[in-house]
Amino acid sequence: MQLQTLVPVEPLSRKIDYSSKIVSLGSCFAVHIAQKLAHYQFQNTVNPWGILFHPLAIEKLVNTAVKARLFTQSDVFCHNEIWSCLHTHSDLNELDAESIVASINQKTTVFKEDLQTASHCIITLGTAWVYRFMETNEIVANCHKVSQQKFQKELLSVADCLQALQAIEQQIRQVNATVQIIYTISPVRHIKDGFAENQRSKAHLIAALHQHIENNDPHNYYFPSYEIMMDELRDYRFYGKDMLHPNDLAVAYIWERFVAHCMYPEALPTMKKVEEVQKGLAHRPFNPYTEAHQQFLDVLAMKLDDLLENYPFMKFR
Repeated sequence: MQLQTLVPVEPLSRKIDYSSKIVSLGSCFAVHIAQKLAHYQFQNTVNPWGILFHPLAIEKLVNTAVKARLFTQSDVFCHNEIWSCLHTHSDLNELDAESIVASINQKTTVFKEDLQTASHCIITLGTAWVYRFMETNEIVANCHKVSQQKFQKELLSVADCLQALQAIEQQIRQVNATVQIIYTISPVRHIKDGFAENQRSKAHLIAALHQHIENNDPHNYYFPSYEIMMDELRDYRFYGKDMLHPNDLAVAYIWERFVAHCMYPEALPTMKKVEEVQKGLAHRPFNPYTEAHQQFLDVLAMKLDDLLENYPFMKFR
């Protein structure tokens, strides 16, 4: 008896293994995947400017990094005693102007180096709704709780999204012509925009993304995380308390689909061993002085030493 509609997933031609270097960009779903990659000790970096929801924000990040543009104090502002930048997430906020400018520039410089050496780049699009800061006429990544009267809300057209995607890929390939780009649409629903408005937003992103993939490098890849959430996991038990974000079970399920179609099978035994070590390190014994626990620690140390000998980039601390 078939009790759900299974979304077909094409296998990735250039799969991921422990020699891969992965850059993850975009909405909060990119963070979920990056956290899974980090848990299994893959070489992975994520969102140097924090979560970026729309394609123009990602384009701004990539453009700034590739052109090696440096931010100055004119690019940041103070609001409620906190220094922020309209092009970055609040995770980068600081208590003084010098610190936030230095932090953004340092993260952007490292990001360019990561792009240049990446084997895979995962780009997750969240919404086509954007905010324009009317004082400068710039579309921003984050409003930082500044008065909404200073912004104008707009919906990017399919053409706008397509143009941004083309610019993102063109600039990434300027510094790394061979990188495998994996595109996906975030399954998180932006209901604050409105129910119909969220659907319009996702539709614009999907239409633009598929047109972009069809018109460009045939090795570009679409992973259907949005479709899996909407069709395979069509039940509120797969959502968090806000009924909008995928819960841990849903993220784990989509991750399993990603592993099955985007990872080399040869990487799976190492992933299993990493998981055993992670669980061992998280274990809290009732009595740490028993002989059984000392044997457990000896076995764990052997597994850890074996992993670090073969994969010295792993960090379990």
